[in-house]
Amino acid sequence: MQWNKQQLLNLLDTIQEGVFVVDNKCRITFFNHAAEEITGTRKSDAINQQCWEVLRADCCGEECLLRKTLRTGVLFSERPVTMIAADGTPKPVSIATTVLRDDNGNIDGAVETFRDISSEDDRLMSRLSHYRYQDIITLNRGMQKIIETLPMIAESNSTVLLQGESGTGKELFARAIHKLSARKEMPFVAVNCSALPDNLLESELFGYKAGAFTDAKKDKPGRFALARGGVIFLDEIGDTSPAMQVKLLRAIQEKEYEPLGSVATVKADVRIIAATNKNLEELIEKGPFRRDLYYRLNVINITIPPLRKRKDDIPLLADYFINKLNKQQKKQVRGIDDDAMTYLIEHDYPGNVRELENIIERSFVLCRKGYITSQHFAGSIERRTFHAEPEAERTPKRSLKNVEAAFLLNTLKKNNWQRQKTAEELGMNRSTLYRKIKQYGIESPGRG
Repeated sequence: MQWNKQQLLNLLDTIQEGVFVVDNKCRITFFNHAAEEITGTRKSDAINQQCWEVLRADCCGEECLLRKTLRTGVLFSERPVTMIAADGTPKPVSIATTVLRDDNGNIDGAVETFRDISSEDDRLMSRLSHYRYQDIITLNRGMQKIIETLPMIAESNSTVLLQGESGTGKELFARAIHKLSARKEMPFVAVNCSALPDNLLESELFGYKAGAFTDAKKDKPGRFALARGGVIFLDEIGDTSPAMQVKLLRAIQEKEYEPLGSVATVKADVRIIAATNKNLEELIEKGPFRRDLYYRLNVINITIPPLRKRKDDIPLLADYFINKLNKQQKKQVRGIDDDAMTYLIEHDYPGNVRELENIIERSFVLCRKGYITSQHFAGSIERRTFHAEPEAERTPKRSLKNVEAAFLLNTLKKNNWQRQKTAEELGMNRSTLYRKIKQYGIESPGRG
């Protein structure tokens, strides 16, 4: 069947994506119904206008993709931009461009298609917000049980000890406790105790008086003074020396301290939240950590599990990081394919959530559009994940199991954990789905 030009234009008027056609001077010659709906501009008002006068996107001007297509013939696809609708509201859209050629093959105009992606962003953010508490994102049942205790912990002024490996998010929990407490309007001051030697750490924490040492030209308040009325977060407290621990013990126990060079004590009106990636009980047995300080710190203890023990959080966290990077870098990476997700789920993450974020960011940079694949991991995660184990253990059975588990987890997540809908999409009955969920140890959110 030979389609004439009018039939093609009529067809374009029925599709859900916005479409407009421009001539070689970027004047609009065709504007379909969906373009009217998305932009809020009537077809009669758009025809013969310059395209940037109607779309008003952040890529208009020197970065105009349509003009680049007209000039070079290079096509663009799935490029996220923000346009300004006729009523003045910003709207995220994804655009693609292609050229029109005459009978001699010369460029004779261009076509831009665009679709409203605000609903996609809204759906993702809605799902993320469902599993987000303060700045903590999780659907893991163990993590949710910890989160349930945070309001009660926040009500008290008791000292809190957060334990967990590096990169598990201990400071996020400290800040969440602060935001839920009566001290939330007062300062939250964080100090990395492992970053400074004793003499500098003491002056950093407690401040000093003018003349206390050679370069002390004037009084300087310490972090305890800056945190007055609020919270001081002592990160990596397990790395402090026994001499420093004595001074911290007094500040915690007596709620007072002396700035360097001072003979007067200062009241410490702060709540103390400490964190460590060390096993303090082992350090006590070996000698480097004081038992009395440990008991003062360990009034309320929260142990944050490593990412390898809550792998059901990996797809959710990956979505969160991709969404954040899309907004920052104005790209439209749509997610992670099933094979790449298998790699992520199999990895043990010695660097925990921080390492996952770094992996996602590196692969995001290499992925121009569509989905992140295992090729975008640039070799780093493959070596750590698969080459760290003996060749004999890397059997096809184990690989297939992980592929199926990752695919099942992704499909459940995509369907908002609706099992009936997931079973229908996978073409299996519900009893088979339930058996596989149990087999792979997948925990759905909301189970108590």
